[in-house]
Amino acid sequence: MTRLPPADWITAPATTAVLDALEAEGGSGCARFVGGCVRNALMGVPVEDVDIATTLTPDRVTRAIEAAGLRAVPTGVEHGTVTAISRRTPFEITTLRRDVETDGRRAVIAFTDDWAEDAGRRDFRLNALYADREGEVFDPVGGGVDDALFGRIVFVGDPEARIREDYLRILRYFRFFAWYGREQADGPALEACARLKNGIARLSAERIAKELLKLLAAPDPRRTTRLMFRTGVMPEILPRPLNRFRYAAMVDIDSDPELRLSAFLPDNPEAVAAVAERLRLSNAQRDRLVMAAEAEPPVGLDMTPREARAAIYRIGARAFDDRVKRAWAAQPDRPEAARALLQIAGAWTPPKFPLGGAEAMAAGLEGPAVGKALKAVEDWWVAEDFPAGGALERLHAIAAEGT
Repeated sequence: MTRLPPADWITAPATTAVLDALEAEGGSGCARFVGGCVRNALMGVPVEDVDIATTLTPDRVTRAIEAAGLRAVPTGVEHGTVTAISRRTPFEITTLRRDVETDGRRAVIAFTDDWAEDAGRRDFRLNALYADREGEVFDPVGGGVDDALFGRIVFVGDPEARIREDYLRILRYFRFFAWYGREQADGPALEACARLKNGIARLSAERIAKELLKLLAAPDPRRTTRLMFRTGVMPEILPRPLNRFRYAAMVDIDSDPELRLSAFLPDNPEAVAAVAERLRLSNAQRDRLVMAAEAEPPVGLDMTPREARAAIYRIGARAFDDRVKRAWAAQPDRPEAARALLQIAGAWTPPKFPLGGAEAMAAGLEGPAVGKALKAVEDWWVAEDFPAGGALERLHAIAAEGT
């Protein structure tokens, strides 16, 4: 018998209140912890979300939760999921399910009270684990406990069958391998991913992007991304050419998944924008990636502090930081130069340009001449490294030249 190590999340009042509510409706043993919380507890990895599987149907779950004075939210009730809010903590509670029909993107499901049947439809053996409130672990498909303990990512049953049920499982395989894989990748899994990689085209761009960014957030995803290139999966996600050298170096520089993705992409804002559109990234993500690839103002490791401050003023500290790190990843043997520039970006606050329309009009300027003069003064002010004085005099001199 395998038991989870003692953990606060199991015995927390918020957790026990939910389990008590479900068992009051369905009896002892009608609910168990499932999936990630069980897996992570066995692996010694922090548990973030506590999910619960139950033999109760969604309507009975809702009734039980509300009868206990807790809040029930029908977050995915058509798929059997109700979220219980207990002491401001969410718990996803999902009725045991079996697949009736799948098309590679979504499944038609039916509810069941068979734990093994529910486990059999899950993706990987280490995700098909359950535990009761005493911490006893149940492994209906077999091999899941050992997979968690030894860091193996193995599909439940036939890898090809699991992938054909949902092609996103190809990307999930690599994502889980990046985060949890400690042994060699499973051969049958890799072969199935390579054979069925064209099925990725059936998936929505949003689902692909979400999995890719989660994968790139792993502590060191380089071994995994090499496998993705070897199996032909990566070209199904990102178009060539990709800068694999800069990406590999960026992993050692920063853990930000968007920045690691940026390192892969070319120094071409239009091409980067096309990738962002292909992945249906948010506007903020797209703008960040495009800004990192822009050539103006130039940002490089040979910049003087004065040039660095000018660039930070023009594009902002975050974009400057991103461009410096891309330059560092392209020249990984120059960490001191990169760190000096990053220190400037972190410590220096750009001053506010001291002039505006009121000063320009007081100097006798009007119409388009106002904006033109202010821009000229601002350019001078930035080039002079933001002097405390002199801007107003410069504005008056420009106004006098125009009269």
